[in-house]
Amino acid sequence: MSSIPQTISSPKDDFPIKVILVENEDFVVVNFLKKFGQKLHIKVISNLDECLEFVKNTYPPDAIIIARNLGGIKFLETIRKDNWTKNLPVILTSDHVTPGLIKEIIEKKGDDIYPKDFSSGDLVTRLEYFIKRRHYVASQQTKSNILEVKIPFWKRFIDVSTTGLALLLLSPLLIIISILIKLDSKGPIVYKSKRVGAGYKIFEIYKFRTMRTDADQLIKNMESLNMYTKGTTEAKTDGLCDECALIGSCQQRLYLDGEETCEKVYLNKKKEKVAFMKFQNDPRITKLGRFLRNSSIDELPQLFNIFLGDMSLIGNRPLPLYEAEKLTTDDYIERFAGPGGLTGLWQVTKRGKGKKDMTEQERIELDIEYARNFSFKYDLKIFFMTFPALLQSENV
Repeated sequence: MSSIPQTISSPKDDFPIKVILVENEDFVVVNFLKKFGQKLHIKVISNLDECLEFVKNTYPPDAIIIARNLGGIKFLETIRKDNWTKNLPVILTSDHVTPGLIKEIIEKKGDDIYPKDFSSGDLVTRLEYFIKRRHYVASQQTKSNILEVKIPFWKRFIDVSTTGLALLLLSPLLIIISILIKLDSKGPIVYKSKRVGAGYKIFEIYKFRTMRTDADQLIKNMESLNMYTKGTTEAKTDGLCDECALIGSCQQRLYLDGEETCEKVYLNKKKEKVAFMKFQNDPRITKLGRFLRNSSIDELPQLFNIFLGDMSLIGNRPLPLYEAEKLTTDDYIERFAGPGGLTGLWQVTKRGKGKKDMTEQERIELDIEYARNFSFKYDLKIFFMTFPALLQSENV
């Protein structure tokens, strides 16, 4: 539908491209998994409503591929109305691709259309372009002169002096916590993720890791404990059906969610699939990680971010890229005109006053209020409000 700009530099990818395939025809799904399963991280959803609910409550994928006959046009119209998903890449599939259909997809702001068997076009290259486009837009925002945030000397002096002293005094604690994380579970000690701070500057924020690296596999292994699970089919721990198990290797191999599975096992599980998963405790969070989160100790590595100048002690919380993308209008962009911070006005308002259900709009309004009014006196007030707020029992 559109040519790929050659000037966009490729971002460094640490994870496979993640896509949601919305399709209910087993033949189409199996063919898609065979063709792209080793190249993509694929989640299969069988209907429009489930996909909308998933996108609403989960970190967005790199793209959504949805069948036109499952309400693809309606889905497209729905997510384009929401700031949260208006820029989410959407590809439609159809049995027949016609010039009229292509025109309709363009008018509805769809990103592309493919035949259901993907017999034409290079899907992986197209998906790589979507990722490059997102990084390009973010980098353009960074280069923009719309927001030039100047950190006052007094604020930077306080940040450097306090965090420098804190890192020196807390170094034994940081070392102990690092050792405990390493002993508690496999994986890196520090978790890094890209955030957008003051003036739309993009940087990597540091936290102590609080989740297991095998979270997805852990949830799959706990399916038998799910209170909503139906049927009594015994799970295949080796990922093989009975016929393939006799041979000793899979003869109908598929790749789903980055893992190898047997086509027959996949189809049987699909028939028995339940819509909901419910566990008493989130299996992703480690035992130590739960304590680190509740005590906010997991935030301590951000002292390095402050010392380096990525953010400040007090300010508006730096946002993940997918959240910052939807706050580029005149009404919202002002929240990036204030310094980014470890703690800020909305955090102490929420925790300190027990506001568990603060809306996104309320958060933005508080961020804008801080950006307009921050001062030495205001920062001092927020700083002293932070300590009693941390004693709240809310799991943050």
